[in-house]
Amino acid sequence: MNITLDNNQVYVTTGREAFNPDKPNIVFIHGAGLDHTTWVLFNRFFARNGFNSIAFDLPGHGKSEGSALASIEEMASWVVRFLDAANITTTAIVGHSMGSLVALETASLSPHRFDAVVLLGTGVPMVVGEELLDAARNNDHAAIDMIMLFGHAYSSQLGGNRVAGINVVNANMRLLERSLNGVLYNDLNACNEYSNGLKAAGKINKPVTLILGKEDQMTPTGTAKDLINSLTEPEVVILSGCGHMMLSEDPEAVHKCLVKALHF
Repeated sequence: MNITLDNNQVYVTTGREAFNPDKPNIVFIHGAGLDHTTWVLFNRFFARNGFNSIAFDLPGHGKSEGSALASIEEMASWVVRFLDAANITTTAIVGHSMGSLVALETASLSPHRFDAVVLLGTGVPMVVGEELLDAARNNDHAAIDMIMLFGHAYSSQLGGNRVAGINVVNANMRLLERSLNGVLYNDLNACNEYSNGLKAAGKINKPVTLILGKEDQMTPTGTAKDLINSLTEPEVVILSGCGHMMLSEDPEAVHKCLVKALHF
């Protein structure tokens, strides 16, 4: 479905289930250069098991209109206005990679609004290397090649997948190739420039779950240390055999973590 926000159409999927105001809500925020499709397995599960499960495309991504927002703070402000437009007063919020920073910043703006916060593949600060930024700025496919190399565990790069018929690396590569029009650079730069993460964490008084990949070379587990120490109620899960692209590398492990974090 579509929601109109800032005179643009925002694409939203609810797992093919109708929105029910009597159900609890869960909102999924995708990562840099990605879109709602990264959440499809989880979106459908929670939609069929008692939640209004909402995954949207940020402006300029996927099927949403408008220009990509240039900073994490702008994205967070947009998410708050999206929730207002969708008449969502309270919700759990889940974000991956760039989406984890957006979720963190959003939750800090109005902590009372969020029942739980889940951050996947996160780190504060989320530093992006100059070579990656330069390649993305130039719309060079080398940017995607670097993400494929550093964003996946070694076992994922061998081509195996627990989901039959899907090659993890190829699927993620094809998805990112759609964003080689300035969007990937915009998003990576927003992550690199975001400096409010620890202050934002200090404002959140609800449970926060961090799901990290043991073999993640884009946001190594150590980059989350200061964030963890800044949170009131952190729960940390480190997934073995996973890199940054854990949603597709080990969806079953991520699924179990989400179920636990949301007290389902």
